[in-house]
Amino acid sequence: MKLTNASLARLKMPAGKSDHIEFDETMPGFGVRIRNGGAGEHRTFIAQYKTGTRHRRINLGNVTKVNLEDARTQAKIIFGKVAMGEDPAAAKNTARAEASRRLDAIIANYLEAKQTEIRARTYAIAKYQLETLWKPLHTLAVSAVNRAAIAAQANIIAGERGPVAANRARSTLSAMFAWAIGEGLCDENPVAGTNKKEENGPRERVLSDSEAATLWLDAPEDDFGQIVRLLMLTGCRREEIGLLRWSEISMDARTITLPPDRTKNGQQHVVPLSDAAVKVLQSLSRRDGRDYVFGRNGDGYSNWSEAKGRLDATVQLKEPWTLHDLRRTVRTGLGMLGVVPHVAEAVLNHLPAKLIRTYDRNTYTAEKRAALDAWASHLSVVIAQATGANVTTLRKA
Repeated sequence: MKLTNASLARLKMPAGKSDHIEFDETMPGFGVRIRNGGAGEHRTFIAQYKTGTRHRRINLGNVTKVNLEDARTQAKIIFGKVAMGEDPAAAKNTARAEASRRLDAIIANYLEAKQTEIRARTYAIAKYQLETLWKPLHTLAVSAVNRAAIAAQANIIAGERGPVAANRARSTLSAMFAWAIGEGLCDENPVAGTNKKEENGPRERVLSDSEAATLWLDAPEDDFGQIVRLLMLTGCRREEIGLLRWSEISMDARTITLPPDRTKNGQQHVVPLSDAAVKVLQSLSRRDGRDYVFGRNGDGYSNWSEAKGRLDATVQLKEPWTLHDLRRTVRTGLGMLGVVPHVAEAVLNHLPAKLIRTYDRNTYTAEKRAALDAWASHLSVVIAQATGANVTTLRKA
């Protein structure tokens, strides 16, 4: 039978058969395979050839998704490779096997295996570390992930997130490789032997008012620059803003509501929005079909290292700084403005001691809003002063 769109429409399964291939008389080896399955009849284009004594068959796609001429073109390419002595089916199987051995495939298998074995919060952290922090290594075959590659990426993580984050990400990757060895997916743990970062206690970097003003004024008018401004206004963590969704924002209530699976302590966090924060959000364009506020591909913003490097080249502050230092700057600034400690901690979604949590169920919503409004007002003054305006902060007696 000559395969045409009309003949395909007339083609039926021969009586008494459940699997049949109808070859095209104008192109030997190219045809349509019809099979009866539990979900009904399946029709796929195929290319069949012989190499040595072995018969090979390659699926070219379902007839409902691939048109006839495209399938015929695919078949011509395959038969051309066969004529040159190649075995396209074997190459396809090899590529599939190699893809299954890439680091991202091993990570996916590990996360699937661990999802029901560990606590939800622990799983969420491991998922973020493996899928985001180690993403630059994802396309490597697991056998090619060596100490040098891990150490280099760990240095990047430490530079962006600090040594503690790098050490925790390293520990999670090591646990993943230990699991993979037990599953027979690799032979050794390349994390073993890499150096842990010197943590040297907690960071103490706080941006001065002049540094905060410089950063605000010189940050670019792109996604990263607006993320930086929102971090300065809210005290949120980097991922809480970088992965922000429009569905988490209420312009009417002037809040961001972060669900438990998006916060470090697993508690919902309502972030009041000051006028300045609302203005930043209103300046952003909503992209069709995307709930994420930032980023163009994947799940939210991910271009942290490159964007931070460009910003550092433009805005040279007195000392090196990280995005997490902005959170510490907000907390310190609230204290300097006279915000009481338990409200300032609530702004950052830090949980109080267990005994206090048991008896004090107040969410301090109004107090949090007043605190962030005062902080935004303070920032607006220091930013205006940096531009030469003659303004000052008015404080209550």
